[in-house]
Amino acid sequence: MSDDRSANGDVLENTPGEGRTPEAERIEPAAPESFGLVQVWWGDGKGKTTATLGMGMRAAGHGYRVHLLQFMKGGASSVDAVRGEYNAIAALPGMSYENLGHYGWHGMADGSEDADHQAEAEAGLERARELLAAADEADLAAPIDLAAEPEAGVHMLLLDEVLYAVDQELLAEDDVLELLDDKPDDLELVLSGSHAEPSYLEERADLITNVRKVKHPIEAGQRARQGTEY
Repeated sequence: MSDDRSANGDVLENTPGEGRTPEAERIEPAAPESFGLVQVWWGDGKGKTTATLGMGMRAAGHGYRVHLLQFMKGGASSVDAVRGEYNAIAALPGMSYENLGHYGWHGMADGSEDADHQAEAEAGLERARELLAAADEADLAAPIDLAAEPEAGVHMLLLDEVLYAVDQELLAEDDVLELLDDKPDDLELVLSGSHAEPSYLEERADLITNVRKVKHPIEAGQRARQGTEY
């Protein structure tokens, strides 16, 4: 058997837990042991928000406090105002959400005003700053009440589509970099969006994933579908 080791020299086992299948447990407030990284999800493929939500769901399943702040999460005429992810988050202990983006995508000729998008993107940025400040005041090494408001602190903060707001020049690259400057050491911060590579984050992020499109049903005329796109 090969002696695989991690970066810190620990021996890595191929089947942790002796191969036993994990079972679901009751979700109780807990604190992560090794949070504090910056994750970036970008690309022209479908799945950036999906990955972000999955990351939050996994953390919430361990009893960590998670909050989703969405920028610019609008949609086309085929997208209903009620989103499946909001319903699911509302039923999940320890995870909460808010949407400060305009319902409708900036630059998509959907009847929305550019000034509204600008104002709401800036409001989202200010809200992100508030959440980071609240997390900085909290003890992130301790469990947080799963029903507490995000102002009490969160272990993981998801800023969905914030990078798209930079693409659309509603926010500046420096705005995002300043958020990273303000991030508490123990807070896991996840940024998503952007079809263009956010190269300005290359030296600051710990994980960068390019969600690349190989094929998409929209190219064949498929509209957004309930349960997959919203």
